[in-house]
Amino acid sequence: MTGPIAHWPGRMIGDVHVRSTPEGTAAEQAVFVHGLAGSATNWTDLMGELRDVVTGHAIDLPGAGYSPAPEDGDYSLPAHARAVIALMEHTGPAHLFGNSLGGAVAVSVAATRPDLVRSLTLVSPALPDLIPRYGPARVAASATPRLGEWVADRLRFLPAEQRINATLAMCYADASLVHPARVRDAVEELRRRDGLPYAGRALIGSARGIVAEYFRLGEQNLWRQAARVAAPTLVIHGRRDRIVRPATARRALRTFPQVRLVLLRNAGHVAQMEAPAAVAAEARRLILETRLGNAPLPG
Repeated sequence: MTGPIAHWPGRMIGDVHVRSTPEGTAAEQAVFVHGLAGSATNWTDLMGELRDVVTGHAIDLPGAGYSPAPEDGDYSLPAHARAVIALMEHTGPAHLFGNSLGGAVAVSVAATRPDLVRSLTLVSPALPDLIPRYGPARVAASATPRLGEWVADRLRFLPAEQRINATLAMCYADASLVHPARVRDAVEELRRRDGLPYAGRALIGSARGIVAEYFRLGEQNLWRQAARVAAPTLVIHGRRDRIVRPATARRALRTFPQVRLVLLRNAGHVAQMEAPAAVAAEARRLILETRLGNAPLPG
C-alpha cells in the first residue's frame, strides 16, 4: 500500500503554528481551519490536491496541534476567529476553508472581515442546530462545568489507540479505509498532546466555546453572520455524518447569499480527509470562478 503524502512543514506565524505548502507554486493563498480536537494535519491531503491553484496555510488553532495555549486562556469562537484573522492579515486575502468547529470560525471571519476572504468552503460546518445527535451530546458533556474536566481526566487513562479508533469511527463513514500511516500519525500526536499541561483545558475550552455559540442570540448568532457573508460559498456535507446533521445543509442553502451545496454519499464528518479528491474538485471550481469576478454561483 502506497503511503499518503507527508505532512507539510510548519512554523510559527505570530502566536500560532501553521503548516504551509511550498511557496511560489501558486500565487493565490488559502487558509484552512480544523475542527474540535483536530489540527492543521487534518488538511494535509486536500492541500496536496490543491497546491497547483493555491498556496495553502493550515492553522493550529490556539492550544491545538503545535500552537501554544493563549496567554489569556480564551478558547471562545471569537478568540479563534481573531487568530485566523491575524494569520490572514499575514497571508493577504485568501480562500478560506473550515471543517466543523473550524467551519463556524470561518463563517465568523468571512462575516466580519470580507476584505480578507476571496471564497469560503465549509465542510460539515458546526452551525447552530438544537436537534440532539450523539456527537454534539458528547461535546455538550465535555463543556459541562466539572463534568468536562472529570471526563477529560478519565479519558487520559485509556490507550491512545483506543481513543483514536473511537474518534475515527465517529468521524469517518468507514474508518476501515483510513490509511494505517494516518492512524499511526494520529496516535503519535495524541500521545504527544497527553504530555502537554494545557491540552485538556484547550479541548474543554473550545467545546464550551462552540456550545455557547449554539445559544447565542442577536446579530452575532452564526446563522445571522452567515447571511452577511459576501464571499461565494461552497458547503459540503457527508451524507453519513454522525456529528453534524446533513439536513442543516438546507438551511445553509437558504441563508448564505451566494452558495452551492454538495452532498457526498459515502463521506462522514471529515470529507476533506475521507474524499480529498472529490472535495478538491468542488473547491477548485469555486476558486476558478472567483477569478471571473466573484460572480454569483450557478446552482
